[in-house]
Amino acid sequence: MTTVTVTAQGTVQGTVQGVDLGIESFGADDAPLVLLAGGTTMLSWPDALCERLAAGGRRVVRYDLRDSGESTTADPLAPAYTLRDLAADAAALTEALGSGPAHLAGTGVGGMVAQVAALDHPGAFSALTLVGTRAVAPGPPDDDLPDHDAAAMSRLFARTMPDWGDREAVADFAAAGAQILGDDPAAARALAARIWDRTPGTAPPVQMANQLGMVFSRLDCAPRWRERLPGLKVPTLVVHGLENRFFPVGNGEAIARAVPGARLLVLPEAATALPAAAVPQVADAMLALG
Repeated sequence: MTTVTVTAQGTVQGTVQGVDLGIESFGADDAPLVLLAGGTTMLSWPDALCERLAAGGRRVVRYDLRDSGESTTADPLAPAYTLRDLAADAAALTEALGSGPAHLAGTGVGGMVAQVAALDHPGAFSALTLVGTRAVAPGPPDDDLPDHDAAAMSRLFARTMPDWGDREAVADFAAAGAQILGDDPAAARALAARIWDRTPGTAPPVQMANQLGMVFSRLDCAPRWRERLPGLKVPTLVVHGLENRFFPVGNGEAIARAVPGARLLVLPEAATALPAAAVPQVADAMLALG
């Protein structure tokens, strides 16, 4: 079952493949569609980027992956779906929105979803943007790909988890993590507070899934898709922060080498998050892609 209802305020409520997805829409409904897969919540995509793309004549729809934001939450500790199900969500949502093939973009874990979606459902997508992601599933990377920065990960995972029911504690935790990863702590604090406000309830697994995306590490991400990337036939933009310590830039470079004709845009001052200063450059590159 796939149904999508757009309200006058631009919010979209959708039931796709039997699950509800939290979705927000910018721009004219009849404009070419840019679909932004959350990483894991839709707020991974900055408001300013959505607004700039809409001003460029696009209908921009960003959405929460399952078990995050306003989408259906089942059991983040034991998800009963696969990476390919999330990819199918993107294709089904594109069809339901009725704007023709979409320019699909994914960031972080959403970038993995986007790669598989474009490979499994080629007719649904006209272009692909991949931000700060890699071409292998969570866990140890291939030998030729750089792994997470060991020192940063040691500091990141040595921290005591916050009280997930305490909004301020969660925001402080996010700001400290951003500092370790090289992102803007103030921006991360504000984003974490927004995510907390959108999270249904204060159950620790649900809050953690929204803030950290840990549910994704528990997904069945088989089969491998890296070897299929040379078969992609849509214009592709790969965006990666030079200072990304979670997925070092070599991961983005490998994707750009594998996808025929892909453009690689390296952001010198960026880490894992898209900084405000990079939004105009990224938006312009996406608009030029299609």
